[in-house]
Amino acid sequence: MRNAFSLVTAIFVIVIMATLAAFVFNLAGKTVQETTAQYREEQAALLARSYTELAVMAVINHDRNQTTPSCIEDIDGSVNGLIPGGAVSGNGGGSNGGYQVQTRIYYIGNNLPCSETRKLNDSTSAINSSTLLVTDYNNTNASDALAAILVDVFVSYQNPDTPNNTIKYHRRTLQKI
Repeated sequence: MRNAFSLVTAIFVIVIMATLAAFVFNLAGKTVQETTAQYREEQAALLARSYTELAVMAVINHDRNQTTPSCIEDIDGSVNGLIPGGAVSGNGGGSNGGYQVQTRIYYIGNNLPCSETRKLNDSTSAINSSTLLVTDYNNTNASDALAAILVDVFVSYQNPDTPNNTIKYHRRTLQKI
């Protein structure tokens, strides 16, 4: 009788330990999944910040008064892998860890040589003709008065757990120029 009771007790302990081990593995898997998702989101936020700074730098250094006047309106990029020390995969935005970045720049100012869809305020347009922006207080007759830019950055990447699900991160910045 005593041997049978020991056998039942041993089976019961093994079942309890197996259940506990399954619970621990399940919790560890969810923790790894959540940490990976948080890492990917932070990478997207850092890329959005970097592309915002790139857009501001590009607008500041761009000559809008050249022979054919123009404005920088888009900056797009594909960032692959982002594995420290790893090789570039060559497949941006895929399930391998790549990110697609789209930057859209909108201008606020007077007499800018930008396309109409990228000017948020312009004294030459019929809608805003009564609104004249003063950007240079020493020279109010400046032909190209740029007051500020609005930078929209969209970073998209694939969720590694559900490859058909694309995650998008958006950052909007208003920058005085």
